Amino acid sequence: MAEKGMKDTKGLGIFEEFLTLWVLICIIIGIAIGEWFSWFPDTISEWEYANVSLPVAVLIWIMIYPMMVKIDFASIAKSVKQPKGLAITWTTNWLIKPFSMYLIAYVFFYYIFSGQISDDLKDEYLKGAVLLGAAPCTAMVFVWSHLTKGDPGYTLVQVATNDLIILAAFVPIVSLLLGISGISVPYDTLVLSVVLFVVIPLTAGYLTRSWAVKKRGEKWLETVFFHYTKDATIVGLLLTLIIIFSFQGDIILDNPADIVLIMIPLSIQTYVIFTVAYLWARTWKLPHSIAAPAGLIGASNFFELAVAVAISLYGLSSGATLVTVVGVLVEVPIMLSLVNVANRTKHWFDGNNNESGGIGITSEASGGANI
Repeated sequence: MAEKGMKDTKGLGIFEEFLTLWVLICIIIGIAIGEWFSWFPDTISEWEYANVSLPVAVLIWIMIYPMMVKIDFASIAKSVKQPKGLAITWTTNWLIKPFSMYLIAYVFFYYIFSGQISDDLKDEYLKGAVLLGAAPCTAMVFVWSHLTKGDPGYTLVQVATNDLIILAAFVPIVSLLLGISGISVPYDTLVLSVVLFVVIPLTAGYLTRSWAVKKRGEKWLETVFFHYTKDATIVGLLLTLIIIFSFQGDIILDNPADIVLIMIPLSIQTYVIFTVAYLWARTWKLPHSIAAPAGLIGASNFFELAVAVAISLYGLSSGATLVTVVGVLVEVPIMLSLVNVANRTKHWFDGNNNESGGIGITSEASGGANI
């Protein structure tokens, strides 16, 4: 019975095996709902506080919770003995990503696409790109890490320290690149996001793990509990996509040409940042369970923050806000492709585990989902 449970837990379910197809279907469903059933996004939007959608927060809890249960909390402190992964995350997110985003967006909007974008929109699109580049991801990183079988304990430390750096570094970097001062950062959005997407699921995971290990044993946790919760992350992701794209249907259908132009530099930037961090981790001989999340955290973005600041600075209908919204549109398909790259190149890191080691991950974490 135990062997069967362990085998099933490691195997790919129908959601992971055909994840790209499910994502495409959910995107189409979301756009269709936004176009033909506009009351749905209107209703969902009423359940929002500090620019954070509470229904989406619940779905993100569903995505993150199984991964939080996998964390061996007693061993999180070991992350300080493995600072290389954190150094890669911090350096890539704050010393490389914002400036490379500015450079790539500037080249495309002002030179390559110069004849297709008006001068006013060039400025606005660049501003939106900068806001995205200065807001690295938080909550969704847990999902990407889960799909690559990343070390959940180390990922938690990467996300938590990244949240702290955002508080200090976001305003100076944006002010420098945009040449403006007096930026009003929605700290209520930042604080609420940390509480909703880190503190609450982390607490729930700790309590669940403590109860399961004490009452049922760690073997039951790995072979039974994880077996029945293994699809929760994917289901939560797919339902989240339907909600997100139900809000963006009009934008996609009304601005197809500009959206394509904006998508190109944003996509290139994402692949560049992932490549830098991922290959850097390989050069430093980090284990794949740390290298993959290190690359993925910089490649994705903190959209709630970027969109909120864009709206407060430039208005809901501005080009800057449009760019931050397009960032939401391209995020999931691109990140899934990077998850696939990370899983298919896992053999690059063979032999690194003994040298660098992972922290706080259960034995269920071997393998990865090919998408």
